[in-house]
Amino acid sequence: MSFSSVTKNELSKIYPPDICCKIAELAALTRSIGTISIYGHQRMSLSFITENASVARLIFKLIKDIFGITSEVMVKRNSHFKKSLSYLILIPEKSYAETILKVVKILNNGEDGIKLNYGIDKDIIKYKCCKRAYLRGVFLGGGSLSDPEKGYHLEFITQNIAHAKDLKGLINSYHLHSKIIARKNNYVVYLKEGENIVDILNIIGAHKSLLNFENIRVFKDMRNKVNRLVNCETANLTKTINASIRQIENIDYIKQTVGLNNLPDSLKEIAEIRLKYPDISLKELGQMLVPPVGKSGVNHRLRKIEEIALKIKERRLKS
Repeated sequence: MSFSSVTKNELSKIYPPDICCKIAELAALTRSIGTISIYGHQRMSLSFITENASVARLIFKLIKDIFGITSEVMVKRNSHFKKSLSYLILIPEKSYAETILKVVKILNNGEDGIKLNYGIDKDIIKYKCCKRAYLRGVFLGGGSLSDPEKGYHLEFITQNIAHAKDLKGLINSYHLHSKIIARKNNYVVYLKEGENIVDILNIIGAHKSLLNFENIRVFKDMRNKVNRLVNCETANLTKTINASIRQIENIDYIKQTVGLNNLPDSLKEIAEIRLKYPDISLKELGQMLVPPVGKSGVNHRLRKIEEIALKIKERRLKS
């Protein structure tokens, strides 16, 4: 089961205690996965379709508790994925469908008759608890959350730009940073920062998923830090080895051409120790000198040896 499905199963078990929150959550579900069908002779029906059984049960219960309406429920196997099931919750009666749509503020009575409201009605999210319920409903209906092992991405899909803008405004009222992109015929309100996703999971009440998400995020951060440290150590080790090889090559070249005895005593001393101990660090080299010399002093002497080797090579090339 995907991380997104696990989160939806957790959220679908949260049942709003207050009627205002029940209406807000149903409004979000209606906006996300509800379909209004209009037939001839002024017939109309309302339906919901979802692949999540827990979400289907929640919608059925909300409609029954708020309106006293028992919906028709149908289960069908998807043609493309034989193992996948879809759940259809249907309200075929026009009067029932119209009542639900008016209560959730999708249909509004205007001067010119009934009109569709494409945004989020302010009365639906009047209270803080209703805002949380609405966001929970939007996620249950059209939300998805990627596996945090692969990346951080939470999104809400909606079909209308007015609803997308209102949803973005609602999310960002919690000091988050959601954005909108168009995808095919839909609009996607999304969050990509791990901390923002943790915050939204807390807001909608997905506390178990939040803890799992945080555990994975902390583990990933630690793993990345360890990898960076290992890479840094490897790079430093490679750099040290390459420098040691170059130093030894310079000393060997001087030894085979003019001899180490022609070097100043301080340079001859460091050259002989470097040949004897090719793997030790500059700090360790300095501690073997009499008197001991710091890392910068050792580095200075080895650079002098390199300059002498280069001058010998230049003279030999000219001669």
